Amino acid sequence: MQTDTIVLGAGIVGISVALHLQKAGRSVLLVDKRGPGQETSYGNAGLIQREGVYPYGFPHDFGALIRYAMNNTIDAHYHWNAIPKLAPFLWTYWMHSRASQHEAIAHKYATLIEHCVSEHDTLAQEAGATNLLRRKGWMKVFRTAAQQDQRLAEAARWNRDFGLNYRALDVATLRSEEPHLDQSLIGGLHWTDPVTVVDPLGLSKAYVARFEELGGKLALGDAGTLVQDAAGWSVTLTDGTKAQAKDAVVALGPWADVVTTKLGYHLPLAVKRGYHMHYKAQGNAVLNHPVLDTERGYFLAPMLQGIRLTTGAEFADRDAPKTPVQLARAEPIARTLFPLGERVDAEPWLGRRPCTPDMMPIIGPAPKHKNLWFSIGHAHHGLTLAAVTGRMIAEMVTGQKVFVDPTPFSAARFG
Repeated sequence: MQTDTIVLGAGIVGISVALHLQKAGRSVLLVDKRGPGQETSYGNAGLIQREGVYPYGFPHDFGALIRYAMNNTIDAHYHWNAIPKLAPFLWTYWMHSRASQHEAIAHKYATLIEHCVSEHDTLAQEAGATNLLRRKGWMKVFRTAAQQDQRLAEAARWNRDFGLNYRALDVATLRSEEPHLDQSLIGGLHWTDPVTVVDPLGLSKAYVARFEELGGKLALGDAGTLVQDAAGWSVTLTDGTKAQAKDAVVALGPWADVVTTKLGYHLPLAVKRGYHMHYKAQGNAVLNHPVLDTERGYFLAPMLQGIRLTTGAEFADRDAPKTPVQLARAEPIARTLFPLGERVDAEPWLGRRPCTPDMMPIIGPAPKHKNLWFSIGHAHHGLTLAAVTGRMIAEMVTGQKVFVDPTPFSAARFG
């Protein structure tokens, strides 16, 4: 099978890359071991985070570090046996999270984030999927004045520096807009620019349908079979067919090392794992916005499947068995925040977020191989940045002027 470009990985990032390349006139084969959107892209919080100019850093305040060391929080959990392997990554991650460096990173990262909503709007319109997008933003809710004051001051600073829009919610306004939340909450912060997705898997499928409508092809295959040959790149599909193309794009998320390590790249990629569970709402209770319980570190999002409860980061080996202890810690607290009913899912879902220590994705050409491209390391913002990244890669592959400067996101920054 001959095609112009092979895209490895059918998560939302790989799907968006493939769709943009197909729109640009390239014939594209999208290859994955499973169906599109079945892994990390399925289990996110459904946020297109226009406010997310500061990627999620490693806390530097002493209190948080002490809490994490005790390993009994909702927002972070780790496997002791994984720490020796993760230690170099965590140290570099912590260093990049220092205030001055984090701020410098944010100004680079903002060049991607500022386009996240508009680029998804374009793809969703073309794919007939705008019904899956909600323009209500999302909320942080507060239990203590100290946390409220800190986050509102932060929001004011981000508004000044990046033009991000928000509302400070007093008790009366919060209760009016979310009447079924815990009445002891003292207020909230409403980020109004973000868009939420009520069915992330549905959005992935809609983008894939548009890709196929334009002539794109899907196939099952093992990315580990990718090799460079005289024609460019080839990969062996599950049915034994060999697919060949001039260009190949690695968009494998947490499994990128299947290709990158084999080709001699030692990128500092790690994985943050996370869990979710869906619930029915009790009685006539309604959750109108996605909500972060700021002090407790879990998130509730209204989805078509039910109310999705998501947890923070679990630091563990990528392929270790599920240990949904954060979900078990979060559920009883979440039930006091909002009247959750019975569980909808048979078991907790586990996903894996692909992370770099400087919190920025790797977008662009592979430094040592011609016509090989990387689109990996999007961490918590795979859904947020998928459409932006897809357009950037397509413009690079086809030799167009790239609408966002890709220099800060080059793999070459890691040497």
